[in-house]
Amino acid sequence: MRDQEPAPVDPGRRLSTKEAAELLGVKPETVYAYVSRGQLSSRRGSGGRGSTFDAREVEALARRNRRESTVTPGAGNELSVRTRLTLIESDRYYFRGVDAVDLAMRHSYEEVAEWLWTGRLRPDTTFTAPAGSVAVARRAVDALPEHAAPADLLRVATIAAATADPLRFDLSEDAVLGTARTLIPTLVAALPPAGRDRRDDRRHHYSRTDSRTDGRGQGRGEGRGDRRDQTPLARRLWTRLSPREADEASLRVLDTALALLVDHDLAASTLAVRVAASARAHAYAAVSAGLGVIEGPLHGAASGLAHRMLQDVLDQGDAGPVIADELRAGRRIPGLGHRLYPGEDPRARALFSLLEGVPRAEPALLAARDIVDTAARHAPLHANVDLALAVLTASCGMSASAGETIFAVARTAGWIAHALEEYGERPLRMRPSGLYAGPKPPQPLPE
Repeated sequence: MRDQEPAPVDPGRRLSTKEAAELLGVKPETVYAYVSRGQLSSRRGSGGRGSTFDAREVEALARRNRRESTVTPGAGNELSVRTRLTLIESDRYYFRGVDAVDLAMRHSYEEVAEWLWTGRLRPDTTFTAPAGSVAVARRAVDALPEHAAPADLLRVATIAAATADPLRFDLSEDAVLGTARTLIPTLVAALPPAGRDRRDDRRHHYSRTDSRTDGRGQGRGEGRGDRRDQTPLARRLWTRLSPREADEASLRVLDTALALLVDHDLAASTLAVRVAASARAHAYAAVSAGLGVIEGPLHGAASGLAHRMLQDVLDQGDAGPVIADELRAGRRIPGLGHRLYPGEDPRARALFSLLEGVPRAEPALLAARDIVDTAARHAPLHANVDLALAVLTASCGMSASAGETIFAVARTAGWIAHALEEYGERPLRMRPSGLYAGPKPPQPLPE
């Protein structure tokens, strides 16, 4: 049987390619692929014929493959990756076995992130950013065109922060966790304050950072963090999203939204992060890979589409014509339905319940309900988290792109959790085989 342990081999023997393949349970060509990836070493056999392999090395790889072969074909030929982080089932989801909604309703974003990373709660934890990293990231962001999208700003800030961290190539757990706790607040601090032209704000940024730096972008207080960064991350992010003063009820919605969005299993951006981490890219590069994916309208940018639709309903006072326009154009209705939740998206349900405690959110909540009720005549779809985010952003004076920023900042914590898991797996395992469907070779050279 395939799953049985193979008989032990003499540890002093050299194995032929055929014997190594049988022990590993793979084809001979796969054995040579292991050699090319540095997972096995080979030696030419006596007389220069064929390759031989150290029996102990082959046996160790076989054990590791059996223990760690966690990437397998799933139902419908989908990729499946074993993870200890998030489980989604029966219209609920869990972080390390704990109900994610309950966790987010009771704990801050920072505490939920720590739970996802370490399996431990750290009450009242805060994330602080080194002044030098913030200065470098702000300068990079300020150099971008005014029309740059949130993902552009965050991706550039991530790359800039990486250049300021000479220890970024250390992939040990402690080092990666240190990166996580400083990168997230750096991303928030690098964003321009809401309501200000980034060009007008440039001198303001430099005057605040230059007074703390030594001229090379390195803060004199680096390592201790910016004193102003001791406030909860949600409050700092609010100033980047809304020109209005934050009330406690609205801040709680934002903080809970961040906590709810920390992770959601193997979404497209998370898979990109794990592929990068599988190749042993450092944490900044892995996060950058995730940021490169979320701009899609079916992923991180979906809340912006819901925001614009919701704003149209608020302007017209009726969801009917707005929904009709969406359907007439052949578009799916944003903010409704989720492939992982046949019923209601638990994240949307939690946010709607909190938004009911925000008086200025009432018009947007009524418009969202109108959208759901109107669309139900066409298809019985429930509101998803994108519509809930749209209610938050539309009712708090935020731009249509604010939901994408919230999503990206929140998910950075989950991406790093997945990168940490992947660093513990054998390298380059995220390497599916292509099913070639082109012309059968050999083909003649083109003229």
